[in-house]
Amino acid sequence: MDVGVIGTGQMGKNHVRVYSELKEVGDVYVYDLQKDATNQVSKDYGAFAASNIRELIHEVDAVSVCVPTPYHFNTVWELLKEDNHILIEKPLCQRAEEAKKLIELISRDIIIGVGHIERFNPIVSEIKNMIKDPLFVELKRHNPASNRLSGTSNIVEDLMIHDIDIILHSLFSGTPLIHAMGTEDVASVQMRYNQSIIQVSASRKSSKKIRMIHIEQEDMTIEGDFMTQEVYVYRKPGKYNVENERYVQENIVEKVQVAKKEPLREELQTFLSCIKTSTPFPVTPIQALENIEMCEIITNQMKQ
Repeated sequence: MDVGVIGTGQMGKNHVRVYSELKEVGDVYVYDLQKDATNQVSKDYGAFAASNIRELIHEVDAVSVCVPTPYHFNTVWELLKEDNHILIEKPLCQRAEEAKKLIELISRDIIIGVGHIERFNPIVSEIKNMIKDPLFVELKRHNPASNRLSGTSNIVEDLMIHDIDIILHSLFSGTPLIHAMGTEDVASVQMRYNQSIIQVSASRKSSKKIRMIHIEQEDMTIEGDFMTQEVYVYRKPGKYNVENERYVQENIVEKVQVAKKEPLREELQTFLSCIKTSTPFPVTPIQALENIEMCEIITNQMKQ
């Protein structure tokens, strides 16, 4: 299967790199408005440089769209004219209204998915299988200051959207109660699903990069690190005593065996497999729209 990548920013380069390593892929084509960038990426990974989108479309079976978010709608609309299979880097569009219009244009004969990459982090499926009626969930996604922006300046749509996708489509279902506050670079959101309290924070001002999840339920506490792909389970203490006038408890700590994988490789392999088997991609455009709608609700609350 021949594939194309439109956009040669950091994420676009990673798509080209992974595609070039996959045995399921034949030729890889690359296009970017910046001709020098197109030529350099194609040279680095043994891909073909396309001179325009139309040329790329006619050479490939599937396309990854990795352009800045404001250009998602027009780029995908161009691809849909030829019924290409498409994987769109998150978010689906810059605004929910654009996403709704795009969804209306999608043919049932093509595979189209959205690259919410953390859905393919192996700790997500492990934790999903472990939780039951959680009392408290906390997710943190903090970054040091960076010049890299994905075409979106809002902290919620840039960073927090990863955890929103996990909450809405992996850990819970339905619409939660929400209370949000924040600025362009720091945001905190509290959600509630029945008895479950969820605290989500994101920052672009941290001095330390953090990607973590913490879950408390009656029988255990679960901690996961999205970067190291490690999960630990803490069972309730089996022994309580006092030593030298200090309270002491002994916990049972278990390290979950996680098969570590590169999430992007899993995502792209899944995309290609869905095309071959005519199976919907796990992150559907409808789910991606729901993520954007939640981001907009949170952003509007932050402005109040």
